[in-house]
Order: sequence, then structure tokens, then C-alpha cells
Amino acid sequence: MDLDLSLLPQAAAQMRGALSSLYFAAARLAPSAAREQDPELDAKAALVDQSYYRLIRLVNNLTAARYLSEEPLPLQDRDIVEFVADIFAKAASLAPLRGLETRLVCAADSHICAFCPDALEQLLYQLLSNAFKFTPAGGLITVELRLSGGRVFLSVEDTGPGIDPERLETLFDSYHQAEQPAPPPQGLGLGLALCRGIAQGHGGVITAESHQGKGTRVTFSMPDRVSGTALSDLRFDYGGGFNHALMALSESMPPEAFKIRNH
Repeated sequence: MDLDLSLLPQAAAQMRGALSSLYFAAARLAPSAAREQDPELDAKAALVDQSYYRLIRLVNNLTAARYLSEEPLPLQDRDIVEFVADIFAKAASLAPLRGLETRLVCAADSHICAFCPDALEQLLYQLLSNAFKFTPAGGLITVELRLSGGRVFLSVEDTGPGIDPERLETLFDSYHQAEQPAPPPQGLGLGLALCRGIAQGHGGVITAESHQGKGTRVTFSMPDRVSGTALSDLRFDYGGGFNHALMALSESMPPEAFKIRNH
């Protein structure tokens, strides 16, 4: 059965209102001041926060389902080095909570090119979330940004268990991710399918290579070009005014990450 993409943003809009009401009701029951003074209350409230952040992430994925249409995305000229470094820094600050090390590899100090900021952020956080989720404590997550041959290459590599060769063929297909053993919640199976749509919307591609027991490397590449389009700070998603990186990585973070000191 074909997925009716037009229904997903409508469902997301309905869910946001209900989730906001539930969250602020919970916040009144366990206010920040009380959580700071009561570690037991803070730990219990952190479980509520974790569920909320995960649900908001799922809602944002429903909104982002427009990327599955594979149509060209609105591109803006921005410094992609600064953009990637900023997202990396936010994710790296949370990595110790998973016992992970992180590394950013980029030879360029800056580089202006055309991309869709909202979409590329969605893609990078999705790849980071997967890497965080499936890499055991003590592992290394490497983000690399490379410019070569008139193209931009952005990759996320982990030192996790790797992926079965048979699964690589359907890795970026909708709903196939639910077949992969993973910590709950399993999600909607849309994440990597969204990444493929985002790559195609940039006129690019996304590929994966993996070696069992050694890790996985996922690479997005697109043409290195400029569009002449003015910049915009508008965002399509919703983080409720909270830690956006924590929300984007919520599926891969432990409950401790949601304690009041990490907000």
C-alpha cells in the first residue's frame, strides 16, 4: 500500500498540541526547582522528558515526510563547514553520556555552497542518532566533511557492530529499519528513507558501507555549487523551546541525559 504523505503533517500538527499540553502538565507536577533539590524526583521526571523528546522527534519525522517526495529542495548559500561544525559540537557534548568519543575531520576552514539547512540538519542528526544508538560505550563516532571533484561529501562513521550485507540493499527503504534489532522505541522506519529523499532533493546520493564487527560509514554527497539565494532562519520542525540536539538524538540517549542539569 502506498504511503499518503499528505496525511503525515496533518497528523503531526494534531499530535504537537496534545504533547505540549501533556508536557507542561508534567512540568507543573515536577518543576525545575523541585527537581534540582530532589534527585529521586529528577530521575523520575527525566523518564517523562525522555518520552516527550522521543515523541517530538517522531512528530518531526512525520512533518519531514515531505522529503520522501524526492523533489528538488529550496537551496540557500551558506557556510557548510560552520553549519556541520555547529551540529557536530552539539552532538559531541552529549556523546560522553553514552560513553562515546567523537571526532570531526574537515580540511577546510570555511566553504560556501548551496544546500537546504533544515533538510541537511535532519539528515546529519539522523545519521548521528543511528551511530550513537548502535555503537557500544568506548566507541568512536567520526564526522567527515570533504570537498573533492566538484562535490561535497559528508559522512558519519561509527565503530559499532556493522550491518549484514543483505540489509545494505534495503537500508534506505521505508519501514525496513523496524527489522533491525534496536533499543526501544523502534521508531517509524522513516529515518534513513528521509535521508535518501534529502540526498535526492539536493541532486545527490547517499550510500553506506559496513564491515561486521568493525562499524558502518554512511556518506551523503551532492554537487558543490552556489544558488544565489538569500539566507533564511526559518525552521520547519519543532523542539518546544528545549535542547534541540537532545531531542534529535533522544532515541540513542540514556535516561540520565534528560535530568534537569542537562536541559
